[in-house]
Amino acid sequence: MGVSEKNQLDEKGSSRRKFLKNSGVAAGGVVVGGVLGGLVGFGKDKEPASSTATQPAENKSASNPNMALMYFTPDQLAITEAAVERIFPEDENGPGAKELLVGYYIDHQLALGWGTGAKDYTSGPFFPGEPTQGYQSSLNKQQIFDIGLQAMEKHSVSSFEKSFVDLTEEEQDTVLTDFDEDKVKMKGVTAAYFFSVLRAATIEGVYADPLYGGNAGMEGWKMKNFPGHQMSYKDMIDSEEFIEMEPKSLNSQHSH
Repeated sequence: MGVSEKNQLDEKGSSRRKFLKNSGVAAGGVVVGGVLGGLVGFGKDKEPASSTATQPAENKSASNPNMALMYFTPDQLAITEAAVERIFPEDENGPGAKELLVGYYIDHQLALGWGTGAKDYTSGPFFPGEPTQGYQSSLNKQQIFDIGLQAMEKHSVSSFEKSFVDLTEEEQDTVLTDFDEDKVKMKGVTAAYFFSVLRAATIEGVYADPLYGGNAGMEGWKMKNFPGHQMSYKDMIDSEEFIEMEPKSLNSQHSH
């Protein structure tokens, strides 16, 4: 399902998400072999030369505990934020993935069991399989993102002689489309699979409970009139009229 299906968008809104309107989630990458050490840990062994990562806005700032990195380097966060914003851009319906803190959502998930592959089967042998067989590799999500973000940066430089974060929106769409269509050669994982994971994590970050780091201010829910986690509907369940209500997050149930 394309991102544009979330609302009835006008022509402008639709064009901004054109590059993935017709792309479903990739069936899964097929890889041979294991981890290539030189690629895993991109940016982890040194201080970044310059950080272009998002600085907390004054209205969200340091009082928001979700805006703290748990796995990414600042440079990795900057690339991720730029990418997810093109997957789910700001438009007339509401904020985009960057403002919704999806980059931080992905960062936090990578630092936990989802990122380390705590529940994944990672023992071999690994052989090329059919697309319906899904992901075939020993790499966990942390390693996939390390390799994928590095490949995205290299592909941007080789294609446009600029970092991904410095590309125009149209150029960023071109790079992401190349990954979606598996036109970028990567070692250890396919570009299409990396894009499918990035895209799925983006949508999760937009609509997950804010407790997990994304969906800032429940704005993702508000765009869909989703009520979130209401304690009870017993005082309105028999109503014949449509009732609008402010969404509630899991955190709201624990405010004392």
